[in-house]
Amino acid sequence: MQLIIQNLNKVYPNGVKALNDVNLTINKGMFGLLGPNGAGKSTLMRTVAALQDPDSGSIHLGDIDVVNQKTELRKVLGYLPQDFGFYPKVSALTLLEHFAVLKGITNKKERRELVDALLQQTNLYEVRKRNVSEYSGGMRQRFGIAQALLGNPKLVIVDEPTAGLDPAERNRFHNVLSEIGEQVIVILSTHIVDDVKSLCNQMVVMNKGRILLEGTPKQAVETVQGKIWQASIDKEQLPDFKKAFQVISHHVSEGKMLIHVYADDKPDEAFDQADATLEDVYFSSIHKN
Repeated sequence: MQLIIQNLNKVYPNGVKALNDVNLTINKGMFGLLGPNGAGKSTLMRTVAALQDPDSGSIHLGDIDVVNQKTELRKVLGYLPQDFGFYPKVSALTLLEHFAVLKGITNKKERRELVDALLQQTNLYEVRKRNVSEYSGGMRQRFGIAQALLGNPKLVIVDEPTAGLDPAERNRFHNVLSEIGEQVIVILSTHIVDDVKSLCNQMVVMNKGRILLEGTPKQAVETVQGKIWQASIDKEQLPDFKKAFQVISHHVSEGKMLIHVYADDKPDEAFDQADATLEDVYFSSIHKN
């Protein structure tokens, strides 16, 4: 099954063009949607999840016309938005069973077996009787994935799932997502480059409603290999270097400012060639845009 997005456009009443002629074909596995805040990622995810209509264009998941068959899509969709609500004084076990009923799983024995299996898969079974409101941020995200997997979905959408998680929780969450991605289409929308690098076999970089780059992480890095140059400078020099060169990123390292510049040839003697990374791909794509 493929998700095919064609000529998708969305303009908000304030004039912001959130989607600008987006075309994508997404196959089974982990698909990374990488871009800064305001890039249009959440708009695209909400449109694919049939939570809002595009102004023009089409979306098909297999034989399902997403724009015109919203009910059919929702039968095979799992969705974890950036922020999701929950009843504050209800255990994870009770709440997941409640969501399972809403998903149409009416057989009590089948429902309980499914809920128990999902709690095991997301490493929450031992704390299943605790209220979700008492969970840490990472535990709540894993609970969010559990509810998204109810009903054997064919498409799972997760929007900025690891923002605010500590490294250990992020690793646990990555493991769960990797397992899911072996079976279905999983779209991971994020601005965290390492999440895409660790998880995704296909990716795009998006900004200002447009797709800037598409391919595998390895292919993406190859597009900038040999064109990334680094230099260690004093902080006070940064404005001058920004005027003179295409500085795509900078950060403080050991009291000095380490800058990365995108250029076909060595900018000047202050620079050495750097091994390109996915972060360089991301920043150079956004900078050029």
